[in-house]
Amino acid sequence: MTNLTTHDNVPPGDSALPPPAAAGLPRRSPLPVLMCATFMMVLDFFIVNVALPSIQSRLHASAAATEWVVAGYGLTFAVFLVTAGRLADRYGRRAVFCAGMALFVVASAACGLAPTAGVLVAARLAQGLGGALISPTVLAIIGVAYPGPARVRAITMYGMVMGLAAAGGQLLGGLAIALNPFGLGWRVVFLVNVPVGLVALAFSRRQIAESRAEQAVPLDLPGMALVTLALTALVLPLVEGTQLHWPGWTFVSLASVPALLCLLAAREFRAARGGGAPLLDPVLFRNRALASGLVTQLAFWCGQASFFLVLALYLQLGLGLTALKAGLIFSVMAVSYLAASLRAPALTLRHGRSLITIGATLLAVGEGALLLTVGLLHGSSAASAVWLIPGLIPVGAGMGLAITPLTTTVLAHVDPLRAGALAGALSTMQQVGNSVGVAVTGVIFFGAVHVGYSQAFRLSLVQLACLLLGVAALSRLLPAKAKATRR
Repeated sequence: MTNLTTHDNVPPGDSALPPPAAAGLPRRSPLPVLMCATFMMVLDFFIVNVALPSIQSRLHASAAATEWVVAGYGLTFAVFLVTAGRLADRYGRRAVFCAGMALFVVASAACGLAPTAGVLVAARLAQGLGGALISPTVLAIIGVAYPGPARVRAITMYGMVMGLAAAGGQLLGGLAIALNPFGLGWRVVFLVNVPVGLVALAFSRRQIAESRAEQAVPLDLPGMALVTLALTALVLPLVEGTQLHWPGWTFVSLASVPALLCLLAAREFRAARGGGAPLLDPVLFRNRALASGLVTQLAFWCGQASFFLVLALYLQLGLGLTALKAGLIFSVMAVSYLAASLRAPALTLRHGRSLITIGATLLAVGEGALLLTVGLLHGSSAASAVWLIPGLIPVGAGMGLAITPLTTTVLAHVDPLRAGALAGALSTMQQVGNSVGVAVTGVIFFGAVHVGYSQAFRLSLVQLACLLLGVAALSRLLPAKAKATRR
């Protein structure tokens, strides 16, 4: 699933603010185009899971390549997210949105036509860059185009679209592969973006008014370079190490990560003291509540994309389910996620950080139940999958209960002038967590897969459940209550 971070603090001097219509929405509404882009961007992170076994088989992809198909998308997304927002402020939000859409469409076509696993991974990296250009511009355009109560309705729809794309991604992917239009097989999950994206691009110029910030924040290219180096130095050896039997360079690469992070911190503090615009505002890390919120966000998302990955591989390669049947199993979790997330906003105001603790604990309990179920199953047959349902229900509910309060509890206690910076940092932590989580859990899963998919899945569940108990503990460092936000 994915979280909702809102950039409500649109600069007062922002240009091109369209007049609202009588109903409270702009006459030239960009919302359909923006929601179409959002749906594609989120869907592509999740829909690929049920296609992975087919990709492995048809492209003879290694375990490392399989991980890169998932982690690579999140990696480039994370690295360029904040910079993309600044490019949009400087060069125009519609222009950057259209550039992101165009890149996403071209990269989707390249994914769908990829002749080798290497080409597919490269195309997925480009897709992640396109997603990074789209994500912050969607929120910024909503902030400019929809004033007052209309903005609340637009952001609510934005959150619903993201939730539906995340919750239904695996089912839609399984259905697309089962229908197999034109004999495309797994390729259809990428190629479907091309016509949809082209239609959205065609309407972008007419539906979206151009806008930019009057005082654009300068780009922090050295900061972005250091973030890229640090994340690559961490993820690359974790993904490649098991297959290459951990050569010396993997340990050198991992050992360099702390040094690169120290260089990044020194660079960002120096930029902030000199009146510059650091990529990650150091002030956010000086406040214990905000710093703990960012760490909790990172830890929580380390366990999400990785869980979807190992579950999809276990269902299809371990139990022998088709892509469609695997998607149907995922849909059980999606239903409980949606049911819980609908109640989460009201429960957040009442319980604050305690809801995060409950959600993370419920997730850990669900994964513990899956661990026991897989251990008790005798043999590996498709019929066994139905016994996973009792464990998947609390997993989905836990996600639904944790995601909303994790974002809103932290954002509610930040200075409004820094809300945009914190929202960007939370989104970055989400994508970094997704990539790092896939890499770390992949080491465990693919390292044990030679003794069977059941054992590999069980070991992964132990790690993921322990991680979530850590998230529950970290959540106690967050502010006790979320404040009601005035619009």
